[in-house]
Amino acid sequence: MKEHYYDKLLNIKTKGDMRGGGHANKLIHYHPYEPTPYSALEELFRHYEVKSSDRVVDFGCGKGRLNFYLHYFFHAVVVGVEMNEMLFHAAVENLGSYAGKTKKGRDQIQFQCCLAEEYEIDARDNRFYFFNPFSIQVFRKIVNNILLSVEKAERDIELVLYYPSEEYIYFLENQTSFEVKGEVKLPYYYEHNSNERFLIYRLKEIGGWY
Repeated sequence: MKEHYYDKLLNIKTKGDMRGGGHANKLIHYHPYEPTPYSALEELFRHYEVKSSDRVVDFGCGKGRLNFYLHYFFHAVVVGVEMNEMLFHAAVENLGSYAGKTKKGRDQIQFQCCLAEEYEIDARDNRFYFFNPFSIQVFRKIVNNILLSVEKAERDIELVLYYPSEEYIYFLENQTSFEVKGEVKLPYYYEHNSNERFLIYRLKEIGGWY
């Protein structure tokens, strides 16, 4: 019910799944498109604050559901990174529909069609979202890209992981300077599946900066 309600509210189409669409040799490292349920987003943002000053990057954004949700309710600047060309074009089409209805967003929502590890981290990017979109090998590269960016432009950094894999967790907690800031468990679902949760990681403060 919420899937239909929010898609209609935002004037977008984000249901369904899709495979293929370019970079076929890389698909072994990338997981099929599946949008974060709107009910899960509701629960996350009851506990996790996003500000209009944040610039959020969604890796494996698909058709852009999270991007439009964040912009509509929190007025954040959002970037969607998607390697699948068909999904990317669907996201761009959704942007046109969303902007046509809300009369805003074209300068605050952008999508890039590229491999996630090839996305160039912007000095303004400070929040990063992952719905278990790819293998640990790709995740490592992206986190390293983020850390290199912080060395050039010091800032507060947080990662939000939905349905976090044990490999992601082990890597962050044992091989990086990220620490758990919070956990959001999805009511009813978590008791049947312990993966039904969000983990928020914050880059530790080092020597007076983040």
